[in-house]
Amino acid sequence: MTTKETAMELTIVHLYPKEMNIYGDTGNRLALQKRAEWRGIAVDIQLVGIGDRLPDGADIIIGGGGQDAGQGIIQDDLQHKAPQLRALASDGVVMLMICGMYQLFGRSFTTHQGEIIKGIGVLPLETTGGEVRMIGNTIYDTLYGEIVGYENHSGVTVLDTGAQPFGRVVRGDGNNGGDGTEGCSVQNVFGTYSHGPVLVKNPQFADELLRRALQRKYGTVRLASLDDSIELAAHAVATMRPR
Repeated sequence: MTTKETAMELTIVHLYPKEMNIYGDTGNRLALQKRAEWRGIAVDIQLVGIGDRLPDGADIIIGGGGQDAGQGIIQDDLQHKAPQLRALASDGVVMLMICGMYQLFGRSFTTHQGEIIKGIGVLPLETTGGEVRMIGNTIYDTLYGEIVGYENHSGVTVLDTGAQPFGRVVRGDGNNGGDGTEGCSVQNVFGTYSHGPVLVKNPQFADELLRRALQRKYGTVRLASLDDSIELAAHAVATMRPR
């Protein structure tokens, strides 16, 4: 069990918190931070924007959603950081990328106007801007239980054959509104279109990310239980909201 006496610490890196944060995805950072601190785990938060260096020792890296313009603004800087991010992903660092950053962790995003924004190729997927906006409350079936969220994107994402989706669509459109997939996962890297912020209403998935990060750093751990009654109530309400 993790306790204050174990002196565990996690470094959480938030990529582009200004440019890619239009749907409250900072809440994912706060959820991870508080759920760690409530268990006596120290948390070092590092905000990394354009021109900033990725810190050594990152345990969890998160990124949020943004408009096409925001993706264009960060693309050159993201390409500069790409080799290090790919190396960290290969080394098992836990990552959660939402919407716009999810798209850019694929190989490319082609906007509706035909502009190609190069991705970094951590996730095996391509995205193309579509004519129909996929928007509304969502429910997905995942290995980590039922995930509720909110999607708002016109990007049509197609995974490579054999790639692992994050979940299967129960309600909503997911990656493309056609094949029933939502998001993508490779090793400890997760991408999803779920806003919300997603971790606030899905505490079991937040804890899965913390567990993986702690296991990578310290070996096998068992997270102490928390009172998730408020979070689970929010989850239940979200499942009843109309599309």
